[in-house]
Amino acid sequence: MDSGSADWRVPGVQAQGFLINDIYPGFKVNHRIYLTTLAICGALAVAACSAEKSTPDDRADESKTTTNGATAGATGDTIKIEMHTDATGNYFKPAQIEAKRGDVLSFVLVTGVHNVHFLADSSSIKVGLPAASDMLQLPGQTFDLTVSLQEGDYYFQCDPHAALGMKGKLEVEND
Repeated sequence: MDSGSADWRVPGVQAQGFLINDIYPGFKVNHRIYLTTLAICGALAVAACSAEKSTPDDRADESKTTTNGATAGATGDTIKIEMHTDATGNYFKPAQIEAKRGDVLSFVLVTGVHNVHFLADSSSIKVGLPAASDMLQLPGQTFDLTVSLQEGDYYFQCDPHAALGMKGKLEVEND
């Protein structure tokens, strides 16, 4: 044992508990760094716990609606499509939609985490499709889409759940 270190153990007494010195003999802990790190971690924990908490209503106001031109040119009806995850699976309700140009499709998240993606490879008309929506994560969040597509059949899906059957069909009809 060198003169700079002291053995804190009482001779003949078995060490109890878990100590870094038991794993790495000769390892020295710089107590100033250890205590500083402990104080910083404690301050961060207190700051995180005492931060202003938002209520569900606050979160809903912040990100309730995502639009894709839903207000511009909306002249028709609003058609509500719910997005679910439950014991029966992941699905759109209804999955078959008939709409006219100017109608608004309002995809409403009920449960789960979903998006809406119109597929060019499956749709009768391949151009002018809306971009895939962001992922909706909070119940009540919506993705609103004004129908500006030509007459025809358009297929959409939830990207993460398409393999599980979360697909739908939009039939755009003439006025």
